[in-house]
Amino acid sequence: MTEKHSSFLKGAMILTAAGFLVKILGAVYRIPLAMMIKDEGMGLYQMAYPIYVTLLSISTAGLPTAISKMVAGEVAVKRYRNAYRVFKVSLAVLTVVGALLTMFLMVNARFLAERVLGNPKAFYPLISISPAIFFVSIMSCFRGFFQGLQDMTPSALSQVIEQLGRVITVFLLATLLLPRGVEYAAAGAAFGPVVGSIAGLLMLVAVYRRKKSNLFGSFTASAEVALENPLHIVWRLFAFAIPITLGGLIIPIMNLADAAIVTRRLQDAGFSVGRATELYGQLTGMAAPLINLPAVMTMSVAASLVPAVSEAVALKNARMVAGRAETGVRITFMFALPAAVGLYILAEPVSLLLYNNSEAGIPLSILSWGIIFLALQQTTTGLLQGVGKTVVPVKNLAFGAILKVVINYTLTAVPEINIKGAALGTVVGYLVSSLLNLISAMKWTGMTLHLRNMVIKPSVSAVIMGLAVHYFYGAISTAGAGNGMATLGSVGLGALVYLIVLFVIGGIGEEELSLIPGGMRIIRWLKEIEAKRR
Repeated sequence: MTEKHSSFLKGAMILTAAGFLVKILGAVYRIPLAMMIKDEGMGLYQMAYPIYVTLLSISTAGLPTAISKMVAGEVAVKRYRNAYRVFKVSLAVLTVVGALLTMFLMVNARFLAERVLGNPKAFYPLISISPAIFFVSIMSCFRGFFQGLQDMTPSALSQVIEQLGRVITVFLLATLLLPRGVEYAAAGAAFGPVVGSIAGLLMLVAVYRRKKSNLFGSFTASAEVALENPLHIVWRLFAFAIPITLGGLIIPIMNLADAAIVTRRLQDAGFSVGRATELYGQLTGMAAPLINLPAVMTMSVAASLVPAVSEAVALKNARMVAGRAETGVRITFMFALPAAVGLYILAEPVSLLLYNNSEAGIPLSILSWGIIFLALQQTTTGLLQGVGKTVVPVKNLAFGAILKVVINYTLTAVPEINIKGAALGTVVGYLVSSLLNLISAMKWTGMTLHLRNMVIKPSVSAVIMGLAVHYFYGAISTAGAGNGMATLGSVGLGALVYLIVLFVIGGIGEEELSLIPGGMRIIRWLKEIEAKRR
C-alpha cells in the first residue's frame, strides 16, 4: 500500500465524512421526536443523557486513543504479536469497565432519578440507556485497534451504522410505547443508543473476523520471543488514557461554569432574568453548536494523527514526525480559516436561516473566530498525544479555561458588552490554549511553522472568499431572493472561490484537492482552462 493511500490525511477525510453524516442524522431526528413526545418527553429523554455521557466518558474518552497509539507503535516496529496482545488485553479491560459502569447506572437509576434529577419518571430512560455503556465500551476498543492500524474505514462505517440504528429505534419504540405514557416513550427513545451500539459493534466484529486471517495473520505467526506482560499493558493503557480523560472533562466543567456565571453577570449588567436567559440561549444553544460543526474535520485529523505520529516515533524517524505534524497543522488552517471568515460574514443570515433569530448573529460573529483556535487546539492535542505528551494539552486547556472564566465574569457584566463578553472569553480561552499547544508541539515534534504555506496562503484565499461572499449575498438579496437562497448560494460560491484561489496560488495540491468532494472536477476544470490559455 502506498504512502498516499495509507496517509493519515485520507483517514481523516473518511472520518470527517462519517462525522458530518452522523451530525446531520443526530440533529434532524430530534425535531420530529420533540413533536411526538412533546416537552415533557424530551425533558425526560435529555435528563438521562448527561449522566450517561459522563459515565461513558470514563470508559471511552481516553482508552480508544491509548489503544490506537499503542497498537500503531507496536506495528511500526513489527512487533505484531504484541500489538495483537495489546488489543486483546484492552478488550478485556474495556469489557470489565463497561460492565461495571452499566451495573452502577442500573443499580443507582432510581436514586439518581429521584434524588439527583428530581423526577421519578427519569428512572425509565436511565434504566433503558444503561446497557449502551457496555456495548459502546467494547465497540470503542475495536475502533481504537483499527485506527492504530491506520485503517479508518471500519470506524467510520460503524459510526454511521450506529447512528442509523439509534434513529430507527428511537422512532419505532417511541411510537409503540407512547400510548402507555410519556415516560415509557422517553425510555423507548433512550433505548436507541443501545441498539445503535450493538449494530455498530456487530459491524466491527464482522470486519475483524473477515480481515483477521489475511491482515492479522502475521500477528499470530510472528516469531517474536518476548511478549509484554498483560499487567504492564494495562498500566501503560491507563497511564496514557487518564490524562486524556481528565482533559475531556475540562470542557463540560467550563460549560457548567458558564451556566453559573453568564446569566447572573448579565443580570448584574441590568438585564432581567428572562432577557439574560434569552441571551445565554443565543450563545450556547445557537451560536456555539455552529462553531463545533467545522471541528468535525479537525477532530478527525487529530484522531488520525495519533497513530500516524506514534508510528513515526516508534520508527525513530524525526523527519517523518515533523512532516506529519506540519501537514496536520497546514490542513487545520486550510479548513478553519475559511470556515471562520465565512461564518463571520454570514453570521446574521445563518442565524436567521437556522433559528429565525437574527440577534443570535451577534455572539456568533465573535464566536466564529474561535473556530480557528478550537481547530488548532484539537490538532495540536493529537500531535502531543502522538508523541506521548498527554499531560501537556490538559494543562494548556485548563489554563485557557481559567482565563475564559475570568473574562466571562469581567466583561459580561459591562452593559455595553454583555453577551459579547462571554463569546470573547471563549475565543480568547481557545486562542491561549491552542498557542501554548502549538509551541509545545513545535518543541516535541520538531516541526517548523511555515507561515507562507500554512497561514498566509489560506488567509489570502479566505479573505478573497469573504469579499466574494459579502458582495454575492448583497447582490442576490437586492435582486429579490429570500434569505435562505441567498445564504445557501453564498456558502456554495464561497467554497468554490476559496478552493480555486487556494489552488491557483499554490496553497493546495492535487492530492489534497482530490480528497475533497468534487475536487477532481475542479482539478480537471482548471487544467482545461490552463490548456486553452497555452
